[in-house]
Amino acid sequence: MHVVFIEPSFPANQKQFVRGLRQAGAEVTGIGERPKESLDDDVKRWLLHYEQVPTVVDAGRLVDTVRWIASKKPVDRLETTVEAHVLAAAQARETLGIPGTSVRTAWLCRDKPAMKDVLREGGVATAASMGSGSVDEIVAFAHTVGYPLIVKPRSGAGASGTERVDSDDALRGALERAGVGRGGDVAVEEFVEGHEGFYDTISIGGRVAHDFVSHYYPNVLEAMRTRWISPQIVTTNRVDSASDYQEVRALGQRVNDLLGIGTSATHMEWFFGPKGLRFSEVGCRPPGVRTWDLYSAANDVDLYEEWALAVLYGRTGRPLSRSHAAGLVALRPDRDGRITHCEGLDEVHRRFGRWVIDAHIPPGGTPTQPVEGGFMANAWIRMRHPDYDELRSMLSTIGEIAQLRAE
Repeated sequence: MHVVFIEPSFPANQKQFVRGLRQAGAEVTGIGERPKESLDDDVKRWLLHYEQVPTVVDAGRLVDTVRWIASKKPVDRLETTVEAHVLAAAQARETLGIPGTSVRTAWLCRDKPAMKDVLREGGVATAASMGSGSVDEIVAFAHTVGYPLIVKPRSGAGASGTERVDSDDALRGALERAGVGRGGDVAVEEFVEGHEGFYDTISIGGRVAHDFVSHYYPNVLEAMRTRWISPQIVTTNRVDSASDYQEVRALGQRVNDLLGIGTSATHMEWFFGPKGLRFSEVGCRPPGVRTWDLYSAANDVDLYEEWALAVLYGRTGRPLSRSHAAGLVALRPDRDGRITHCEGLDEVHRRFGRWVIDAHIPPGGTPTQPVEGGFMANAWIRMRHPDYDELRSMLSTIGEIAQLRAE
């Protein structure tokens, strides 16, 4: 089977999807924006061919490129795993008659207000929301729903460009920064109080084949705005045994049905609080922050190959073991500048070394990245443990004793 894969080397973990496809028996042609010479040796070895294009988000350019590739060797699948590339890939698929995620599904997973409209109409609870490029319309919505509100890019992913606002003045300031009234368009939604997590799947023909539940500590907006916090992402191994997750799983399946998600990785953000369970963002692509590495380590599988088997043959290879919980703790520098060292690493290794999956501690002299850069922007440690609560405790302790210093 011949698969065209968009952007095989950026971000860095994209190469793992290519590896998974090759291990599952596919021949892989890559399309990307970087010159072939910039690909690492592994990617070059795994690819049958590579085509450089000016941009991978131009559906017309993708159509022309994939059509040319197909003239040399028939194309069975066209796949991508990056949020910003999903819609263009779907448009190219439909034009060329290649199976995969539809334009409707891709558009709904990119346009957050439209997605929430479909989910609410189908009985899946979400925050009240709207999308608009009109200041007056948004202010009227705010007066109807009430503060606080969340303002975010209409087709954004994660917390990038997201602001919480608590007053008319703060709202107008956020809209000004987003260019609303000057051609900008944003999604605005009710702020949902509660704990934040996410539900991820590999789905085949619309049915969930593998699934995972993960938690943020603290919620993402707080984590991405507060330097002293060492935030965590933790995936639980209690998905099958804890009754609390059954509503999440049931609604996740309902989301697949409503959005028309077929054979794809999915990523669904949720909140649970005083108003019950609310779904937030939904993507027909894997989660970010290399979370699939945690899922693989926690479940004794190669999830990249499992995804490839689903895409290629409509099946998975092996069941999930649920043997471990797994998590990441991000370490932030104490100030902006250049990293000098990280205190406490010897104690971390002595106390918890047997449970560490991997870690990244930048060498001295490395420029710091802003706090809002994300969980892997500076330093991080990833771990697994058979007991979820024990893992949470270890990650919290590491956040206290491992201190990243800068000057």
